[in-house]
Amino acid sequence: MERTDDLLRPGLAELARGLSGLEGLELLRAAWNGPLRGRIALVSSFGVESAVLLDMVASVDRRFPVLFLDTGWHFPETLRYRDELVARLGLEDVRTLVPDPAALARHDPDRQLCRRDPDLCCHLRKTEPLDAALEGFLAWVTGRKRYQGGLRASLPTVEVEGGTGRLKLNPLAGWSAEDIRHYRRLRQLPPHPLTLRGFASVGCLPCTTTTAPGEPPRAGRWRGLDKTECGIHLPRLRASSSPSG
Repeated sequence: MERTDDLLRPGLAELARGLSGLEGLELLRAAWNGPLRGRIALVSSFGVESAVLLDMVASVDRRFPVLFLDTGWHFPETLRYRDELVARLGLEDVRTLVPDPAALARHDPDRQLCRRDPDLCCHLRKTEPLDAALEGFLAWVTGRKRYQGGLRASLPTVEVEGGTGRLKLNPLAGWSAEDIRHYRRLRQLPPHPLTLRGFASVGCLPCTTTTAPGEPPRAGRWRGLDKTECGIHLPRLRASSSPSG
């Protein structure tokens, strides 16, 4: 017998075309109130700009699944901010994803992998847990925006993910930093506490620094490295967490 997602998957490209002219709250509502209800999740870092999408999905349905990658390296301020937003918005289905303990024991016994091989560290702590959690979903929502630059500069609002065929929705792709600030003020959403200390983007503690005036918003992520993404939005370069050597 065919599973429900097997029956729906061939129609995802057509659904993507139907949703592609929408953005923001309108896009989320259309996706949730269609065939993706219960099969779409927001992946949130509870970072500097995360409150906007979290507020939007709470407005659509407080049962909208939210996936949070707890890497074991988050700033304490991020974890407190997560708890504050979940309570404030009444989110009812926030799922915490953690790395495989056996993989960490093998590849990161001294918690220094982020310095030796940041790509593998991100893979173990983010990509693998997320891939496993998304198995039951047909689509996921990201908070990426074009103004963040780099690989995000030409980001569409709806894309079909290579390899899995899942939809990826980027409701804020065309939003500016001022649009984000305006929405947050309008909805009276609390800022991430680290913004007051000069962090324009917040990831894991060892790999995040403050940004200077005039720098791109993600300049403080993996500073000094030829790396701009953690890997969850990139083609899978590692088939498993057990590379040779």
